[in-house]
Amino acid sequence: MEARQPTLADRTLTQLQHAIIGGELRPGSKINEQEIATRFGVSRGPLREALQRLEQRRLIERIPHVGARVATLTEARLNDLYQVRAELESMACRLAAGRIKPEQLAQLHQLLDRQEAVFSSQPVTEFQDDIDFHYGIIQASGNQTLIATLTGDLYHQLQMYRYQCSSGRRPLEALAQHRAILAAIADGDGEMAALLMRRHIEAGARHTRQVLRQKMEESSG
Repeated sequence: MEARQPTLADRTLTQLQHAIIGGELRPGSKINEQEIATRFGVSRGPLREALQRLEQRRLIERIPHVGARVATLTEARLNDLYQVRAELESMACRLAAGRIKPEQLAQLHQLLDRQEAVFSSQPVTEFQDDIDFHYGIIQASGNQTLIATLTGDLYHQLQMYRYQCSSGRRPLEALAQHRAILAAIADGDGEMAALLMRRHIEAGARHTRQVLRQKMEESSG
């Protein structure tokens, strides 16, 4: 069965999503369909389909009597997202401890080794490349509903906060936390892996929240 070729609406969705997550389309800014259609060289039909899908992903919100806007970054939403993420990724760890395949475990060890080599040889100050590790754990859970939830709409909203509120965490510190999580999973200790993942995510939430507060103070000052 041949893979479906991406439509113009699919490509427009990808372009707009990158622009929103990266902050090119600023949080809270009004969606002007004519302006965006001209900017991305697309007609109104595919654009409206893409905007509808972005609204489903909660990257765009419609406000009565105001219209469509790029989702606003708020501390309340950040807290909600990270609470759900901590619960679900802890669950993924518990499941992965009993289900992870040898090749998946080997791939995750290799990933962490590659990251350590990069972080040790370059003056890296931001830990932006941990997505693959979390994705690997989620896949190793083997629970398709959990996988779809964590890699779907929730993922896109988290990316918006992560990208625009880079936490400034030390990469080697986060890498050490990843190694501890993976060691617990390799030992089949799902409860320990879940506890360590929860602490890891909660630490990320605290750092991200601090950056968001600073951004809000700067924008209101």
